[in-house]
Amino acid sequence: MPLAYWCLLIAGLLPYAWALVAKLGAPYDNHRPREVLAHAQGHRKRANWAQANAFESLPLFIAAVLVASLQHADAGKIDNAALLFVLARLAHGLFYIADLARPRSLAWLLGIGCVMYLFLLAGRVL
Repeated sequence: MPLAYWCLLIAGLLPYAWALVAKLGAPYDNHRPREVLAHAQGHRKRANWAQANAFESLPLFIAAVLVASLQHADAGKIDNAALLFVLARLAHGLFYIADLARPRSLAWLLGIGCVMYLFLLAGRVL
């Protein structure tokens, strides 16, 4: 299986890692999980925000990898862009939790740049 497809799996699981950070050690009620997270503070609140942002980034990334693959773009370039996206999104979440706004924004920008690159590969623009 191509590396890019493994990256789809990793990117799909990443939001759950941030959810785990948000919930670990918090007073948690499994009957009202969203209510508990809505009242989280500090790093837990930021981890919950990172979770939401990671979920939001998924559809476009999935589409970009699949479209580039279906258009038979260079597999090595797809793999590299997908891996860079995952690394950028990992950094984004870590920066979010650490409350480092500027590096977080740069990581977000790198991730969206990877998505755009994949679409440009698919369209044979690059």
